[in-house]
Amino acid sequence: MVFDPHVAPRERDDFMAWYEAQTEWTEEHSYDDPRITSPSLANWFAEMMEVFPPMNGPFASNDYDNPKLTDYSIGHSFIYAAFAWSQAESAFEVVDRLAVKHGVGFFDVSGEQGGIRFP
Repeated sequence: MVFDPHVAPRERDDFMAWYEAQTEWTEEHSYDDPRITSPSLANWFAEMMEVFPPMNGPFASNDYDNPKLTDYSIGHSFIYAAFAWSQAESAFEVVDRLAVKHGVGFFDVSGEQGGIRFP
């Protein structure tokens, strides 16, 4: 998950509570449209989808056999990306590199330590 560092709490317990609230999916919009998120997250998504195309939304790929096809859930201040396990290592590298480039935070949801990195 990448997130807006100006919105997310910096203390781990507070961050985890914020994360849990975001993944209740209570925002009143579709979660597949990048127009509703922050500019830095939208820029991250635009570059990310060049490597890992979205399965849903206005930019959805028709290449259903592509192992890089990714399920993105886009909120106002975060983007949650679910990758195929076969893509885990390469996805981590691309997500991390682009998070740094676009100045967004990165929460390694699937990592053992659940690392949280702010820019």
